Amino acid sequence: MECRRSSQLKVTATSSLFATANSDAIGLNLRHPRERTFLEFFAGIGLTHLGLRPHGWRCIYANDIEVKKQRMYRACFSEADYYHVEDIWKTNRIVGRIPTEVADLVSASFPCIDLSLAGNLKGLDGEHSGTFYGLLKVLRSLRRDGRLPRAILVENVTGFLSSHKGKFFRIALRELAKLGYFLDAFVLDAKHFVPQSRPRLFIVGVHGALPSAEGVQVVPATASSAFWAPQSDTLLRPERLVEALAGTPLATGWLPLHLPTPPAVKHTLRQLIDTGQSEQWWDERLVRKHLAEMHLRHRAKVEELKGGKSPIIGTIYRRVRDGRSRSEIRLDGIAGCLRTPRGGSSKQIVFVAGNGKVRMRWMTPREYARLQGCPDFPIQVDRNEALLGFGDAVCVPVISWIAKNVLTQLFPSKTQLAELQETAGD
Repeated sequence: MECRRSSQLKVTATSSLFATANSDAIGLNLRHPRERTFLEFFAGIGLTHLGLRPHGWRCIYANDIEVKKQRMYRACFSEADYYHVEDIWKTNRIVGRIPTEVADLVSASFPCIDLSLAGNLKGLDGEHSGTFYGLLKVLRSLRRDGRLPRAILVENVTGFLSSHKGKFFRIALRELAKLGYFLDAFVLDAKHFVPQSRPRLFIVGVHGALPSAEGVQVVPATASSAFWAPQSDTLLRPERLVEALAGTPLATGWLPLHLPTPPAVKHTLRQLIDTGQSEQWWDERLVRKHLAEMHLRHRAKVEELKGGKSPIIGTIYRRVRDGRSRSEIRLDGIAGCLRTPRGGSSKQIVFVAGNGKVRMRWMTPREYARLQGCPDFPIQVDRNEALLGFGDAVCVPVISWIAKNVLTQLFPSKTQLAELQETAGD
């Protein structure tokens, strides 16, 4: 899960947290029959790559439209000549750059703006989230050439499931099935690995011609909620998701994977936030301004914490409530979902209260990196560019959990395949 080694990288004390936090989730040495390859669409700064690489996966093509994100990607993967800055709608240009070998996997974290509560909720009809259709055009072209990847992993916000009563989620499932993929879906929150609330919806699919998935059961194109219930940890497949899956007939069928319960939430902001005097803490005027914007209940809580002997670390989001700007605190030891810095309300604020003081400041790019599970990612760009890169990315240990617990079911080694078959026979 590390970028290339650099003498400029500063290993912080928090690195040990990730070594511990990820040991159960991603610290394994799989014996793959061969190195697996993948195509990375909407690649951003490469955190999907960071999550997959320790598990024997090699990226052979990455695509994104933003040069700024390419700069961060290359700081981490210096050999990234496979990174192609291009509009996803330029199908021929993209397909022409993809290597002729058939990749094992295609990953896609397409823009969430039109699917999230913070966006305009236009769904796949929106300018940004509608790029999913651009991806479909690329995949159809690859299929015509006999180069369609053997499996697919799609990621987006949980609003993908709720937007327009799940209309666009069901459309996406049906379109992927038309390409020949047998599908499953689940929700996974980054808070099981790092102190950040970041629930995301994942669709995973395997092509019907994939021979190494022998240990995976395939079921008919229409499966009732009663079928899904025994397969479902409600954390991973909440009732709303099961209903959507059961209510969506496919051209192929379903691939109900057996998924373990994610690790218990055990990490807190205290382990990742810098509280030293060297940080850019705000002056009293700005602190008072944000206190004044708080609801009375929130302000009273901060005043209570201020009087404590042990400093408490929390976060603040600025939101518009009833036409007024409000500063809302969070004190459960978990940061809210990191976002891109498209306005002051999108940036997360750190506050520390105790010993008669209240301090506030913007969360730093390094803290964003830690909360995305890549504490030593090389940051060689300006602040806003870094916040954009991390805020628009996936959480590394989430992807590594998927690599270990999902993708190894689709691409098992001979030893793992025998274990899967033995388990299926019990």
